[in-house]
Amino acid sequence: MPRSLRVTNPRSPWTATRFAHRPDCFLEGPSFDSQGNLYVVDIPHGRVFKVAPDAAFSLVAEYDGEPNGLKIRQDGAIFIADFRRGILRLDPATGAVETVVGELPGGPLKGPNDLYFADNGDLYFTDQGDSGLTDATGRLVCLRADGAVEVLLDTLPSPNGLVMNRAQTVLFLAMTRDNAVWRVPLPPRGEPVRRVGVAIQLSGGNGPDGLAMDEDDTLFVAHNGLGSIWAFDRWGEPVWRIRSCEGRNTTNLAFGGADRRSLFITESQSGTILRAELPTPGQRMHSGC
Repeated sequence: MPRSLRVTNPRSPWTATRFAHRPDCFLEGPSFDSQGNLYVVDIPHGRVFKVAPDAAFSLVAEYDGEPNGLKIRQDGAIFIADFRRGILRLDPATGAVETVVGELPGGPLKGPNDLYFADNGDLYFTDQGDSGLTDATGRLVCLRADGAVEVLLDTLPSPNGLVMNRAQTVLFLAMTRDNAVWRVPLPPRGEPVRRVGVAIQLSGGNGPDGLAMDEDDTLFVAHNGLGSIWAFDRWGEPVWRIRSCEGRNTTNLAFGGADRRSLFITESQSGTILRAELPTPGQRMHSGC
């Protein structure tokens, strides 16, 4: 993040409750558009940035909110998981945001964290709030392509990043305060979710945050607090460890580049975007990238 875009006197309530110091930025939610631009959010200061292929930053939006995650739909529409305001849609031309999901059928949201578009246009998102092992009330929610909102799971200890396998039959779900990644088999619409289990058990750090998948169904896990990205093959065996060359807050990740073999990683402590080259292309996302 260029020095000129960092907040010199941060007074965000978000940082005051989470950090001994108040960071001048906290980047998260990387997602590429079809032109190869990388979008990221700055959680405590309610900002969205676009990073061009030449690494130039530009401010897209600044609003009263706490944007945690960002994904781009197949048609180019940009959606944000905002901890305070729900699921939002961003107009990149004007910087305006509108609420898409402000509450759930049974009551208010706890605090959305991340989101993922399925091939059929359904939007899955995590409603994390302050849930954890002593308050396992986090939720996995689906906003169907037809506009219906369904709570699929509601007893989760801190659900965070999420991604599907290539067959779109299983959703992997980072459970930050359980230090694990759960495996969620996806049933036909209208049927309850069953047989949820732990796919990966981690140790150390603050727990898993963002997730990504490559074309071989290798799962990439951003391990916040440990400064690492782990890669697990389809059988759950570790095959890669990518260590941060900056801070330890490796929070999220996205595949990009001309051949999608570049993994871009937000290191939030330093406000840096890291890049690692890998042999297999990442899963094609709905922006067309």
